[in-house]
Amino acid sequence: MGKIKTRLIKRTGRSINTKELPFSEDFNSNKKILGKDMPSKKVRNQIAGFLARTKRQEKVEKEKLEKGLKKE
Repeated sequence: MGKIKTRLIKRTGRSINTKELPFSEDFNSNKKILGKDMPSKKVRNQIAGFLARTKRQEKVEKEKLEKGLKKE
């Protein structure tokens, strides 16, 4: 089982994700994008990990939709 992210991490991650920054599925690149803007290293890493996971989930959902459309 994974660790549960707090409301602060989820809320901040979603708001940052809507700013059209080039976040990806890679944790390290997301960490570099967030840089020194975060209040602590722990919060920065948690948000970077949350963003990486949500990007992977978006990719899987998009592939499922495309695969479903191709069948029909």
